[in-house]
This record gives sequence, structure tokens and C-alpha cells, in this order.
Amino acid sequence: IYSSPMCVSRCLQSVAVSLVALAIICILSNILLLIPELKIHFLMEGHVTREATWVTGLWGSGLVVCVCVCHVLYDACGNDDNCSVVYSCVCLLAAGFCSLVSFTGLSQGPHCLYNTTSTPVWGVPLHAGYLYNRTLWSGVCLKPRGVVQWNVVLFSVMGGASGLQTVLCSANILNSVLGLILGQGD
Repeated sequence: IYSSPMCVSRCLQSVAVSLVALAIICILSNILLLIPELKIHFLMEGHVTREATWVTGLWGSGLVVCVCVCHVLYDACGNDDNCSVVYSCVCLLAAGFCSLVSFTGLSQGPHCLYNTTSTPVWGVPLHAGYLYNRTLWSGVCLKPRGVVQWNVVLFSVMGGASGLQTVLCSANILNSVLGLILGQGD
């Protein structure tokens, strides 16, 4: 998120607006992942997917990205161009970590109540490949209702949004470094 004059700063404005919009999407997705069926008691009883409880969409792709964008847009770095590159790198790491956690949560499957041979148990019953077998989605988890679809949609949205943030931050870092090396354009 580089804030030098002219062509680099024009790119910054577009990237900043996009990063903030994507941060809001990540925050909302992560909050919804914490409350399946929109009931808080699943969270309070510890029956929420582990990767959702890490709240990387809230702090990583959400707050860290927004704080970094605000610092650069409101010129907290002054004329120090290296400072802006550092903020961009922090955004890249935070968004990248959120993306990694999101796709891990997606691939692991949800934490839910499911039947075993003796009694229903809370755990993670689905394994690799469940994403390709939609017949498993409705028959395995008893509670929360629809948790497989809930997790697939929200982890996909959060992973996609944070993945797009990493692409934007990477492009912005490249743009900033080229601006530092080659000088400012008009």
C-alpha cells in the first residue's frame, strides 16, 4: 500500500478501496462461521469448527488490513516510502495467513454432532474428498443443521476474499518497489 505521488498513488487508491471492501467480507464471514444456525450456544459450548475460532478473518484479513490501509492512506509514514512497503508486507502476511486457515477449515470439514456406532458424538466426521461427495453433506452432521453447507460457503468466501487481498497486496508491493527503483511517473 504505497503512498507516493502520481501513478503509484493512483494505484493505491483503487487497491485501498478494494482491500477495505474485502476486509469487511472477511470479517462478516468469520463472524457468521462462529454462529452456525445463527445460534450463539454452539460457540459457547465449543461446538464450532476450530479454524473459525482462530478468527483470522476478523483480525488478519479484517482489522490488520484495515489498520494498515488507514495508516498509509492518512500518510502515517510521512514521506518514508519504505514504511509503506512494510505496511503492504504486513497486509500480505495477514491476508495470506487468513487464506491458508480458510482453505484448511474448508478441507478439514465442520465440527458437528454425528452418529457413531454407539452414540452421537461431537467431532469432525468428514475427511478428505467430502467436498466432492455432496451426498455426505446432509446425512452426516446432525447438529448444527446445514453446517456443512454453512462452512463450505463461508470458508470459500473468506478464503477467496483473503486470497484476492494477497494478490492485491503483492501487486501493490511490486508497484511500490518499482516506484522506488525507477522513480515516480506522472
